[in-house]
Amino acid sequence: MQPSPHQVRRMRALCGALLTTLVALAALLTGATASHADTTICEEFGSTTIQGRYVVQNNRWGTSATQCISVTNSGFRITQADGSVPTNGAPKSYPSVYNGCHYTNCSPGTNLPAQLSSISSAPSGISYSYVSGAAYDAAYDIWLDPTPRKDGVNRTEIMIWFNRVGSVQPVGSVVGSATVGGRQWQVWSGNNGGNDVLSFVAPSAIDSWNFDVMDFVRQAVSRGLAQNNWYLTSIQAGFEPWQNGAGLAVNSFSSSVNLGGGSTPGDPGTPGGPVACKVAYGTSVWQDGFTADVAVTNTGSAPVDGWKVAFTLPSGQRITNAWNATVSPASGAVTATNAAHNASIAPGGQVSFGFQGTYSGSFAKPAAFSLNGTSCTVA
Repeated sequence: MQPSPHQVRRMRALCGALLTTLVALAALLTGATASHADTTICEEFGSTTIQGRYVVQNNRWGTSATQCISVTNSGFRITQADGSVPTNGAPKSYPSVYNGCHYTNCSPGTNLPAQLSSISSAPSGISYSYVSGAAYDAAYDIWLDPTPRKDGVNRTEIMIWFNRVGSVQPVGSVVGSATVGGRQWQVWSGNNGGNDVLSFVAPSAIDSWNFDVMDFVRQAVSRGLAQNNWYLTSIQAGFEPWQNGAGLAVNSFSSSVNLGGGSTPGDPGTPGGPVACKVAYGTSVWQDGFTADVAVTNTGSAPVDGWKVAFTLPSGQRITNAWNATVSPASGAVTATNAAHNASIAPGGQVSFGFQGTYSGSFAKPAAFSLNGTSCTVA
C-alpha cells in the first residue's frame, strides 16, 4: 500500500530535520554566526530557523523540479517554483514556517506538543502576499494527535485556506459553513488515506489576520475529529502550489501557546473564563504618514488583568512611536502590551492606546484584532 501524499510530505521532512542539524553542527565547527536572514534554500527538504523560535522549510516533495525560497527574519518568499502537477491531485510542495514539531524537527523552545485541555489560548498572526498566474492555496495547518508525538503522521489535520487560486480544492467534500473567529468559512471534511482533514475555506482572499488557533481546535472537537485529552503538535503556515508560485510570500508569522488557566476546548466557559472584546480603530492620514487611536472594550463578564492586543499592519506601514502601550515589532504582525497605569479592563470598560507611523503605497487599516489571544469584533 503506497503512503498518502501527506504521509510522503511529512516523512520526507525528516530529511529537513537532518539537514538543519548538519548545518548547525557545521556552524559550530566553523565558528559561524547564527544569522539566517535572507538565506536562500533550494534543497528539496532544506530548513532553517528564524527568530530563534520558528522553523522555515522548503519541503518540496511532489515534483523533481526546482523550488527555492528566500528566508528573512520574519518569513519567506518563493523565488523559484518550476514545474507543475495536475490540480485534481496533491500539490507539489508545502513551503512553510511553523511552531512545534514536524517529523522530529522541533522549533527552538517550543512548548508543543501540549494537551488541548491545558491550553488557555494560542494566539497567532499571519501576513501573506499573493500572485496571479499560478494554482495554489495559502494553507495554515494545525496538527492534532491522541499522543504527544513528535514524529509520524498525526490523526487530524485542520487546514485554514486563506486564499485559493485555480481549480484546486481541499480533501473531502463540503459539509456546511461555520463562523469561526468572527469570520464565515466554507467547511470541508475528508480523509487523505493517512489522516482526517477538516478544512475551513475563506470566501475571498485574506491577506493578514490575528486569531486564536484554539477557535479552530474547538471546531474539530465539536465535530468529533479530536478530543480534549488529545495534543496540539504543530502550528504551520505556508503555501501548497500546484502550478508555478514564484513570488508567494509569508511576510510575517507569529505563534504562541499559553498553558493553564483556560476553559476546556468545547466548553463555552464560565465567569472569569474566555475574553470577549470589541475594537475601534480610528486614524488620521496624510501623505506618507498617519496616527492611529485604538479603543479596546471588554464586552465580557469578567475583568481583564493585563492585556495584549495583536494585529497585523498592512504591507508598507511602520510604527515610529506609541503611547499608552508598548507596541512591537514596528511592522508586520505586532502586539500592543498594556502600560502599568492601564493594565486592567473592567467588564464593560475600555482602554485606549495609539501610535504614529509611516506608510508607502495606498493606506489601509488592519483587518482583525485579538485581545489576549481571542478575536475581537471590529466596530
